[in-house]
Amino acid sequence: MENEVTLNAKTIHWEREAIEKLLLADVRERRAARRWRIVRSLLWMLLFGALIWLLFSDALLTSTPATPHTAMVAIKGEIADEAEASAEFVLPALRSAMEDKGAQALVLLINSPGGSPVQAGLISDEIHRLRALHKKPVYAVVEETAASAAYYIASAADKIYVDKASIVGSIGVLINGFGFVDTLDKLGIERRLLTAGENKGFLDPFSPQSEAHKQHAQTMLEQIHRQFIDVVKKGRGERLKETPEMFSGLFWTGEQSVALGLADDFGSLDSVARDVVKAEKLVDYTNKKNLAERFAKRFGAAMGEGAVKALQVAPSVR
Repeated sequence: MENEVTLNAKTIHWEREAIEKLLLADVRERRAARRWRIVRSLLWMLLFGALIWLLFSDALLTSTPATPHTAMVAIKGEIADEAEASAEFVLPALRSAMEDKGAQALVLLINSPGGSPVQAGLISDEIHRLRALHKKPVYAVVEETAASAAYYIASAADKIYVDKASIVGSIGVLINGFGFVDTLDKLGIERRLLTAGENKGFLDPFSPQSEAHKQHAQTMLEQIHRQFIDVVKKGRGERLKETPEMFSGLFWTGEQSVALGLADDFGSLDSVARDVVKAEKLVDYTNKKNLAERFAKRFGAAMGEGAVKALQVAPSVR
């Protein structure tokens, strides 16, 4: 009888322990689930906040104080359509900077090897228009490089400031490419190009270059080069100490460019704001692509490319 009572007690004790363990496991599971819900909610809140920041960061960063300041717009990298140094992005930034009543002057912070003469022309024309409209000075500050189309833009400024070792100039125009005619012959490959229009294969790298096409391309280059030279002469005026090589496509150090009148003096963004504009506070108006825009454009482009492939689109007119 005593053994039976002891066995029953042990059984009851075991069952109690099992129930307690089950209850504790359930409590721990509930706590873990609650913690995960909190963490998940925080993650969603952070993600939502990040998306809001990406969408509105440009507006937040370019909001300007009413106090006097020096407005700055950066022109960096290749000057090309859809790039951050394109007219699409630079022009709205220029307008915002010049329209702000607190902006005492606009500084173009330039570090670019050049690019499209069309984009440079659009930006240059808008600088001239805004300066006349708002009666505010515009200065260019060259960091590493202001070459080709970048110098085209810089020459629209009232004054150009450089570092002694900056690279400045390259006032010229080019069309580059390759010719693979002999390569195809050696490989035994036949080029089959069908066109409607005798000049539609103009500058085709797999066809022999005709003298007429070469002359036509050279005429276009010389016309654009003349436009470039006219813009530089208009912007720099009597400050230029013209030499036979000045418009040949050569480039110079910042020190040489000051001596040639391609630039005015040595200076940095901070020194120009402090000593020239007399408004040391800097406000960046640069209009940059944010991550949300980049993702949206890439996603849209990918969808468009997929649709084109799905539809098997016929050859297009370019």
